[in-house]
Amino acid sequence: MKYLVIYEKSSSGWGAYVPDLPGLGVAGTTLDEVKQMIREAMDFHLEGMREHGDPIPEPSVVTEYVSVN
Repeated sequence: MKYLVIYEKSSSGWGAYVPDLPGLGVAGTTLDEVKQMIREAMDFHLEGMREHGDPIPEPSVVTEYVSVN
């Protein structure tokens, strides 16, 4: 499955979260670090859901860039 990941820059580094997987988020110093961390966190999160018999959510988020003046 392919999930949308949101990456956000902060004053102290980067954060990432997955809207379709509530409660899953990571923070780190660099974007590359956070990209690796979110992939590992997603694998771990989904593995735990499977082990507990929880339903795996289907990807449902859609994105769009909107230009404004």
